[in-house]
Amino acid sequence: MPVLLVSPYIARTYRQAIEAAWPGLELVVLPDDPAARLPAELLERIDFAYFSGDVYPEYSRSFFAATQGAPNLRWLHTFNAGVDNPVFRRFLDRGVVLSTSSGSTAQPIAQSVIGGMLMLARPFLRWADAQRRRAWEPVPASEAPADLAGQRMTVVGLGAIGSEVARLARAFGLEVTGVRRSPRREGDPVERVVPPGELPALARETDWLVLACPLTEETRGLVSRDVLAALPRGACLLNVARGEVVDEAALIEALATGQLGGAYLDVFTTEPLPGDSPLWGLPNVIISPHNSAVAAGNERRATEGYFLPNLARMRAGEPLVNEVRG
Repeated sequence: MPVLLVSPYIARTYRQAIEAAWPGLELVVLPDDPAARLPAELLERIDFAYFSGDVYPEYSRSFFAATQGAPNLRWLHTFNAGVDNPVFRRFLDRGVVLSTSSGSTAQPIAQSVIGGMLMLARPFLRWADAQRRRAWEPVPASEAPADLAGQRMTVVGLGAIGSEVARLARAFGLEVTGVRRSPRREGDPVERVVPPGELPALARETDWLVLACPLTEETRGLVSRDVLAALPRGACLLNVARGEVVDEAALIEALATGQLGGAYLDVFTTEPLPGDSPLWGLPNVIISPHNSAVAAGNERRATEGYFLPNLARMRAGEPLVNEVRG
């Protein structure tokens, strides 16, 4: 009977559900002590592993020490969507089947994007500054922000996150265009879809540029200095993709000069963001520490919506949802 490696939390909470998905499947549980390691004879028996959200970050070393030392590992499912970390490439190179929970955090990430948009679109940063100074400073009508309705948003990447951002943005009356390789499909929550090669031209008619794409060779550096310069002066950038999608030096310059009116940034070229980065001190920048997905329901969504169904598919010999192609 196959053996599955899980965290103590998953073993406690989902043992019955795992048994229902694969009767008789044996569980190996990570040690409660993050510094402890499983014995080699146990590692040899592991066939499957679930990198659940509760493992990260405290138990990550223990988990990957176990899975990298498991010579017969056949399948690894991960709670997260992005697999650009080199550790995942090593599993693919070994021939391990890799699947993700891409989509499980779409709602909270999209809500963070919309929250960042609202903070920049309305005078929240200005009000917060006045509050810190205990100053009663109403925004005068002559400096009133533009209405959101009718503004133009471009969403790069129309996966689960980008599509949810587009859906929410349209509720505020924004006109939304999507950027992806494939053409528009019925049900896409955007007015139109253009290929990535048209982004420089599309930037000229974009008030809100949202990045929700994976990091690939095609998207690395996609938002170049020229793209930032093509945006209308005062446009805003919202990045929940990867820092490397943007020319960060050009981004800092555009924010400092006012070419960009503001930015909500969850991801950066170097993480953690160095303390001497100018981004920390820019008054028109909202920073979250690669944390836009944080939500109490993520573990449930990843486990019940993706891992357990994939476990049943693995048993039945069916194709997995969100399988990563090497």
